[in-house]
Amino acid sequence: MSTSPLESQARLVKAASREVSTASSATRDAFLRVAADQLEAQSDKLLEANAGDLHDHAASLTSAAADRLRLTAERISSMAEGLRKIAALPDPVGEIVDGWRRPNGIEVSRVRVPLGVIGIVYENRPNVTSDAAGLCIKAGNAVFLRGSSTAQRSNVAIVAVLQASLETVGLPRDAVSLVEDSSHETAAEFMGLRGYLDCLIPRGGPSLIASMRAHATVPYILDGDGNCHTYVDRAADLEQALDIIENAKVQRPGVCNATETLLVHRGVAAQFLPAVDTRLASVELRGCPETVSLVPRASAATTDDWATEFSDLILAIRVVTDLDEAMEHIRQYSTGHTEAILTEDLAAASTFCRTVDAAAVVVNASTRFVDGEELGLGAEIGISTQKLHARGPMGLRELTTAKWILRGEGQVRT
Repeated sequence: MSTSPLESQARLVKAASREVSTASSATRDAFLRVAADQLEAQSDKLLEANAGDLHDHAASLTSAAADRLRLTAERISSMAEGLRKIAALPDPVGEIVDGWRRPNGIEVSRVRVPLGVIGIVYENRPNVTSDAAGLCIKAGNAVFLRGSSTAQRSNVAIVAVLQASLETVGLPRDAVSLVEDSSHETAAEFMGLRGYLDCLIPRGGPSLIASMRAHATVPYILDGDGNCHTYVDRAADLEQALDIIENAKVQRPGVCNATETLLVHRGVAAQFLPAVDTRLASVELRGCPETVSLVPRASAATTDDWATEFSDLILAIRVVTDLDEAMEHIRQYSTGHTEAILTEDLAAASTFCRTVDAAAVVVNASTRFVDGEELGLGAEIGISTQKLHARGPMGLRELTTAKWILRGEGQVRT
């Protein structure tokens, strides 16, 4: 039976995964260091490819989408540094998770082993190409990448650097592979590569997640929406809260851990919201009636605004009566990514942490800290909003599974 070009490519990635899984930690780390050096050495080529992507798709990109797509010399250096940090992390492969000895003398243990081939479907962000490859190879896996058409030139250029680096250290180049056909039909076929892909991870918006649910026949971990909230309690340090909210909304509005909705206790709203208006002058504000009365330039928020991940310089604001109303709003509209409370009241913070159901809960800090590198994981493959296997930032350990090992001395079951 003839196979499609995609299946033929997948077969090569699968074969490469077996070599990577048995490669030494030193070899995998050497790849990461060589790749980091080569990303920086070939920065001009990467920037040229990226400029082509930005030019080709300028008419269709929002400012936030263009920011996600854009590479700069600083961002390439950050990509390289991310690979070096991954190389410096402990190798999870072979780590003993736990173990014990049975009364019959059999020694039981669980050890971490690679997943195999990880498929990544992602949109617009060429930095994901190197982050994903670095994490997957470090954890003993091969990676099959399917980026978006908007970033195709950038992704091809980055993968060329990574494949050359693999060959430099004696690993198969197919251990990092890119689907170069960016059609929707190929994307659907990619999601159905059972027998070749061991796990799928999507990095993108609602349409990508919906497509994954509709087409995937391979197990997947959802890197879900980030409709993140920050609640300013009556007992918050309001000057500190201004700094935190500005960072959470403005520093990089197009990412999944940016705050999208600000909830403010009624007891401080009259003092705090005019200050928010001044501090966030560059941000479009959409608010409840009480917010609009305090901040005249704010437009009236709709129900859809409460449920939207804007990924832009837009902030929804609602005044709430108390902590319970804030948590109820979060319960209704949260996507389970990251929720934050700003308060000096220890009891309120404890209640929030205990009650709010999200992958990450933050107290008196920006939601932007829920990120693999910021949490000491090196880079991250994504942030899972699911509850099984992986939840929150997914680093090296989340790219492994466990194998049971039983060691006996001739025991038989009676």
